[in-house]
Amino acid sequence: MEQQGLTEADYEAVADWRDSGAERFSERELVAIEYAELFATDHLALDEAFWVRFRSHWADAEIMDLSVCVASFLGMGRLTQVLAPEQSCPMEI
Repeated sequence: MEQQGLTEADYEAVADWRDSGAERFSERELVAIEYAELFATDHLALDEAFWVRFRSHWADAEIMDLSVCVASFLGMGRLTQVLAPEQSCPMEI
């Protein structure tokens, strides 16, 4: 399965981005993956040094777009975990 030039192996490599990412992803992609991970797991670690690196690869408008996407996906993921619609959900969705 290949979409937008990505293979299944590319998607799987995201989880191991720190170890094998430099072989597969650009610096721009790596900092975006790092941002998404920190946004979800340790947002207080997004310090000034990170923002300098991030902004060297991404424009402010792009950062905003990426942030909205990450927040939306994170929120929807948590919502589906809480409501567990695949099991039994008190709400019809």
